[in-house]
Amino acid sequence: MKKFGIFLTLALFLGVWIFGLFTNSTTEFVENDLYDEILSRGKIKIGINTSSKPFGFYDNSGKPAGYDVDLAHYITQYLLKNPDLMEIVPVTPSNRLMMASTKDVDIVISSITITPQRQEIVDFSIPYDVAGQAVLVNKNSKITSLTDLAGQTIGVIFGTTSEKNMAKMVPTANLRGFRTYDEAYSALKAKQINAITSDDSILKRYSIDDKDVVLLPKRYSKEPYGIAFKKGATTKKLKENIDFAIKDMKMKNVLLRLHKKWGL
Repeated sequence: MKKFGIFLTLALFLGVWIFGLFTNSTTEFVENDLYDEILSRGKIKIGINTSSKPFGFYDNSGKPAGYDVDLAHYITQYLLKNPDLMEIVPVTPSNRLMMASTKDVDIVISSITITPQRQEIVDFSIPYDVAGQAVLVNKNSKITSLTDLAGQTIGVIFGTTSEKNMAKMVPTANLRGFRTYDEAYSALKAKQINAITSDDSILKRYSIDDKDVVLLPKRYSKEPYGIAFKKGATTKKLKENIDFAIKDMKMKNVLLRLHKKWGL
């Protein structure tokens, strides 16, 4: 019986010791911030929607360009002191939050509206821009307001806040989803849909490039854009540094210059 007591004591001691090792290793992992990993790697992986001109697209030489790409260069310069130490990973509106919550990318810059629901999945920087939901129609369309959309077929982009907003604002509308804005625009031109709804900053370029489509003047929401990254304690330092970078860009009017450059 005495031997059994000694054996039990040793077993409990070993159990506590092993648990302590596990706890310490877990703590070390949590404290290893993604920011430090990026610095050690010497490169940052940034998710950008490359099918969303003027925010992200490929120019005539096949290189990524646009507002989000320029913003990514400034963020990289701030973090790594060299704007070229970044790798662009293409994302879409439907997979960008998933990409931000995994190790496929470090951050995502893709006109993502900050919402309470999305904050349950990923963490965000402070807002760097604000857009508003708008409606794009053909020039000869009789649609002039939200009420005219009842019973109409409206193009939306999968995974965007505009899709959810329109379903609430005009529940009798027929929503047709598209993977990209260009696909929705082509459907509008072919009169397969009656309108497109999305952020004004995204739809504006279609009305500038094509005088046969019109962006209605009313805005139906405020959409604060944030940079998204993995949720949790492992991105605390990364968020702090990105927030500082955004504040610095606002103070130096960098964002204002990018707006003018890309016609936003």
